[in-house]
Amino acid sequence: MQEYRSLVFIILSIFVVTLLGAYFSPTFTEQKTWLELFFLLGALLFIFSALVIFATIGFGSFSIYGAIFLAAVMGIYGIEGALLVTTMTYFIWGSIFAAEVLLLYHGLKSAQKWFKERYTFKSFSYEYKVFYPMFYVAYIFLELIPSIIYRERFVKFVPSKVLQVAKRLLV
Repeated sequence: MQEYRSLVFIILSIFVVTLLGAYFSPTFTEQKTWLELFFLLGALLFIFSALVIFATIGFGSFSIYGAIFLAAVMGIYGIEGALLVTTMTYFIWGSIFAAEVLLLYHGLKSAQKWFKERYTFKSFSYEYKVFYPMFYVAYIFLELIPSIIYRERFVKFVPSKVLQVAKRLLV
């Protein structure tokens, strides 16, 4: 508990200084700026505290971390930042998931191991539905375009077969 006293003292000092800045400001605009800073610091402290608590307890899933991070981004950058983070998260995680699905479709043992370590069939089927459009994006960029460039025969991709393979693997 002794090591946290200095941290609490620093945090309280920051809040006191911002409130004193607001109180002793000569104009309304400066007071408003100091008060906005006070509330922004309070919001950041809340988000950081929640993140530390969840990190200490342990994340139940990626979605908790994502929600906290999204709240932080929304507080700082507004709705545009939150939409950008949501879109980029969908695209990046969807690309990873879709690439692994293609590897699973082709029967790679490493992909089977990856899915066994991370998913139950229920959680797999949920992400399967969420990232379904990304399967075709990954198929185009990882299968179709290279086969056209190298003039090779490409394997037709049937997403429903992946679901059957995953069911046999994860159930």
